[in-house]
Amino acid sequence: MSAIFTLGRMSQALGSTLPLTLLLAIGLVFFLRAASKDRTTVVEIRSSKPPLEVLPAMTEWLQGRGWVAEETNPERRLLRFRGQVGASAALAVLLSLLGAVGAACLGLVLCQLLPALAWWPLLLTALGPLAGWIYRRRAARAETVELRLISHDQATGSALQMRAHRDELIALEQEMGPRLGLFGAGDLLQSPI
Repeated sequence: MSAIFTLGRMSQALGSTLPLTLLLAIGLVFFLRAASKDRTTVVEIRSSKPPLEVLPAMTEWLQGRGWVAEETNPERRLLRFRGQVGASAALAVLLSLLGAVGAACLGLVLCQLLPALAWWPLLLTALGPLAGWIYRRRAARAETVELRLISHDQATGSALQMRAHRDELIALEQEMGPRLGLFGAGDLLQSPI
């Protein structure tokens, strides 16, 4: 009778552990998708300075960050830069570690549920680095930055429309904002995304 009671409690505990472990795996998949998601944003940036001062300074700043001028179209008032964005090595290691721990948990649950498999389910731990590899492969991609001059007036300054990755826009605001008197993209720093 005691053996039946113990077996019932063990299957009840495993019945709740397996779904939680599967939820952990699902969470890792969604984290991988979010970490490598494209966060390109279009914002309008204004400056009290004339375009002949703003555009060369922004071009120099972008080229200093590794962006290469791809297109200059004076008729459309457009500057386009391209660059290769790399994945974060620290995040790849973290995701590999999380993947390995999650796979080990699933292996332990399977060892308890299916004792005939012995220790073989623990080999799932070897799949952990796959999470980091998937992240590095998806996050490393070519991106573009576009600057379009919307208006230019000596009295009101200049207005630009910038299409770039959200992180690049935040860096621009922090590093070049005070120097060029940029305003209009301040909501990026308060954004929860």
